[in-house]
Amino acid sequence: MMSKKVKGRLLIVFFLGIFILVGLIIYAYARTWGKTEIEFRIHINEELVLQSVYGESPSFAIWIQNPETAETKTIFITNRAGVDDWEGKVEVPTALPAWDSINRKEKKPNQADTDIDAVTGATPLPGYFTTRVRVRPGSRWTCWIEMNLAGDYNEHYKEFDEASKTTDEFGTGQPAIVYKAEIEAVPGNTVVPEVVGMGVLNEEEEIIQPLEGITTAIDVFDEIIVAVVKPKPKIL
Repeated sequence: MMSKKVKGRLLIVFFLGIFILVGLIIYAYARTWGKTEIEFRIHINEELVLQSVYGESPSFAIWIQNPETAETKTIFITNRAGVDDWEGKVEVPTALPAWDSINRKEKKPNQADTDIDAVTGATPLPGYFTTRVRVRPGSRWTCWIEMNLAGDYNEHYKEFDEASKTTDEFGTGQPAIVYKAEIEAVPGNTVVPEVVGMGVLNEEEEIIQPLEGITTAIDVFDEIIVAVVKPKPKIL
């Protein structure tokens, strides 16, 4: 039978544990007080992914831009584009040309290519993908997304062009689709990004071009929502 002394010690330990847990919860909520995040929620169309030649989820990049200073910050980039892992190819400049130009500007002198690992993630499987970035409450941002599904050929963008006798060297398929949205960092604000063009570098070095010959690529991301939310409290 347990003695009163042992019971007393167990009660002390129990209440001490409760006190610590409550303290951690309060601390977790305190860390998020008055802070805001921009959340990107994307749904990847599995049917269109499987219809592509490679059957792999698309490469895509997400970045935000300060509309006043034009400074940018990459939020997320899929693995292949982030670390130039293109299965035997040194690089695929046609995959995400708009983000590639942004990435070059973001890099500081002598910055290693591996520094992008901080925002590089495994290419998400079809279905929902979510990522967030902490921003100053009330600040305004331009949100950008660029997406390319490799091997999604159509009548306009062919794997082999009989007329010119050329092959799609990089397996790009239809060009990258570029989305844009403006948002103010006020909790509850939501926007649906609009397609502003396709990522193609022309002779004038203009990257975002009007859509031309695009079919299925426009529906690979069949749902995109950008929302301002409160950070999720984390005890650890």
